[in-house]
Amino acid sequence: MPGSNHPVDAQMLADFAAAWNRHDIDALMSFMADDCEFHAVAGPDLLGRSFVGRAAVREGFELAWTTFPDAAWLDGEHFVAGDRGVSESTFRGTRSDGTRIEARMVDVFTFRDGRIAVKNAYRKDRPPLAAR
Repeated sequence: MPGSNHPVDAQMLADFAAAWNRHDIDALMSFMADDCEFHAVAGPDLLGRSFVGRAAVREGFELAWTTFPDAAWLDGEHFVAGDRGVSESTFRGTRSDGTRIEARMVDVFTFRDGRIAVKNAYRKDRPPLAAR
């Protein structure tokens, strides 16, 4: 479990990614700082759509599974340098209309006191794939 006694390292980011793939919101939130921020891949602002504070970040994370019920982040690679880190993966998900997204993406993290303070998500702007 993350916290001030847990090292912020690539394994922590791998564990965070595994919680995403399990769709485990409680596990995800255990990695997040109390005053956390999440900047989603899409939205009206320079940073996409921003969710600030634990309740808003929880809502933003859950929105990913609402939009893509089968969402998966595959082939993850992670690294940490000081108070910053990066996870690179392939995002795959199907919307309710059957269109699919499959694109490489990165999350850029800022850490504070052994937890994730900021998760800033970026994804390649690949057109949706046709429904199967």
